Amino acid sequence: MKLVLFDLDNTLLAGDSDYEWGQFLIDTGVLDRTEYEARNQSFYDQYKAGTLDIMEFLAFALAPLASHPRETLDAWHAGFMQRRILPMIGAPARALVARHAGDLCAVVTATNSFVTEPIVREFGIPHLLATEPEQDGQGRFTGRVAGIPCFREGKVSRVQAWLAGLGHEVADFDEQWFYSDSANDLPLLERVSHPVAVDPDDRLRAVALQRGWPVLALNR
Repeated sequence: MKLVLFDLDNTLLAGDSDYEWGQFLIDTGVLDRTEYEARNQSFYDQYKAGTLDIMEFLAFALAPLASHPRETLDAWHAGFMQRRILPMIGAPARALVARHAGDLCAVVTATNSFVTEPIVREFGIPHLLATEPEQDGQGRFTGRVAGIPCFREGKVSRVQAWLAGLGHEVADFDEQWFYSDSANDLPLLERVSHPVAVDPDDRLRAVALQRGWPVLALNR
């Protein structure tokens, strides 16, 4: 069996679900546009540039989850899926996932699990490794992070811990695949036998070309 890992944003999705969730909340009037939109864009620009402070960003991104009950958030997310996410899922991405049916597959994403769980279910991928928002005893989000953010080297740690829970390690698999668009994912891309750059950013494209990694176009 192969180990197959997928990044989500700008890889399987033709866009960034974290950024789009913030914009969705702005557009629906949940968040103040003047206060929130510029910061949302600034953090997204920092992510693309490789300069993002993940804890600073998560304090910003998780705050809206702590301000509303879960049933309200779930109702908003259903609209978000229909209006923002489904249009970002193309046939080539679905075909790529289908190609790996029968392999051990997981999405490994920095975006929090509240935003990403329904998206991963839409793809039919059985495992999700995401940044986990902390919840209190009543299941309400606190606005803080639980455990290691699934970002940069944190993705490596989270994959290793997940596999250990299954009684495996990366080296147990004859082939290990990771599909990603971002140079932020180089720590994990460098740990697998088959790194694939998907619609890569400029930094990852340069590395992929230098090292002879395949470059795949899914969303362009």
